[in-house]
Amino acid sequence: MKYILLQVDNTQEKYLEEGISLYLKRLKNYSLFEVTTINVPKNIRLRTFNEQKVYEAKLINGFLQKEDYVVLLDENGEGLTSIGFSEFIRKRQNASTKRIVFVIGGPYGFDEVIYKRGDYKLSLSMMTFSHQMIRLFFVEQLYRAFTILKGEKYHHS
Repeated sequence: MKYILLQVDNTQEKYLEEGISLYLKRLKNYSLFEVTTINVPKNIRLRTFNEQKVYEAKLINGFLQKEDYVVLLDENGEGLTSIGFSEFIRKRQNASTKRIVFVIGGPYGFDEVIYKRGDYKLSLSMMTFSHQMIRLFFVEQLYRAFTILKGEKYHHS
């Protein structure tokens, strides 16, 4: 199975990039994982929030393949523990999913078209974090899930 993190726009803060890079290196030992960035022209940010979400939705849908299992990282999604997330990953592996795409939208979330396309909504916290910070939290949790599945000592339960 291939894991993809699809994100809107580049990560802007250097400290976040450094943390993400650390976990990307670690993830190479467990799976095929890639980060794909959809770049949005700066002039789009001058439009209304809804217009921005519609534009981003077109770009996101242009990346997705019909057979992809799409997980939207969304503040209103289901909250899982780290162990619960590792079980979610195991179930997707057992379902012979070819590509699982985790999508982090832009600063205003997702357009309704993307909510309809998503197979699952996942929340990483009951708190709200910026779409920039969630990138680091997600790659750490994916790494943690793999270590849990392998029975390694990274996760202390």
